Amino acid sequence: MGIILKSALFFAIGMLVLAAFLFIPAGTLDYWQAWLYLAVIFSMMLFVLFYFLKHDPDFLERRFKMREKEAKQKLFQKASGIVFFVAFLVPGLDRRFGWSNVPFEAVIAAEILGMLGYGLVFLVFRENSYAGRTIRVEKGQKVISTGPYSIIRHPMYLGASALYLATPIALGSYWAFLPFALIAPMLAYRIKNEEEVLCRDLKGYKAYMKKVKFRLVPGIW
Repeated sequence: MGIILKSALFFAIGMLVLAAFLFIPAGTLDYWQAWLYLAVIFSMMLFVLFYFLKHDPDFLERRFKMREKEAKQKLFQKASGIVFFVAFLVPGLDRRFGWSNVPFEAVIAAEILGMLGYGLVFLVFRENSYAGRTIRVEKGQKVISTGPYSIIRHPMYLGASALYLATPIALGSYWAFLPFALIAPMLAYRIKNEEEVLCRDLKGYKAYMKKVKFRLVPGIW
């Protein structure tokens, strides 16, 4: 029951906080893009929660560990918190003051891209039970080289990037691209430090890096 209660609280608090970030700056509940975004995001989150409660509750326990051990990751955590705070305020302000006029078709296309990104994240979670929120190597952890990990070394970050880059348009805001664009270099910083930790602490990771050449985008990086 402990993990079920944690999951329920995490889901409810996450929904309320994100809704507040969108609707309070907007100054209205008449913000259909935000309602659609919340419906899509939380329906996917709910699916993932139920799936892992049934098939791998230990994975959820690992995902609830929020405190970083590495100094560089603590810096990333603080900086990313500020960026996300600003990034999710801008769409609501955009809605309030009418800065952007994003076509309906673009909003729907962005929602689809976000769903595809989240779908890739789910595949990563299912493939790698140690895909936690923090950078650490745990007892019994092994290198994963199957599924999306056979193509790139950090598929979870690719899926997350697709979701984040789709979010401004999904919320009807061109201006929100400015803070959301900062996430790309921040993820690059996180990935490089994560690989340093994995090379140091996870047996076989150096050999895996030689086998799978690219971190995030095949043929590019």
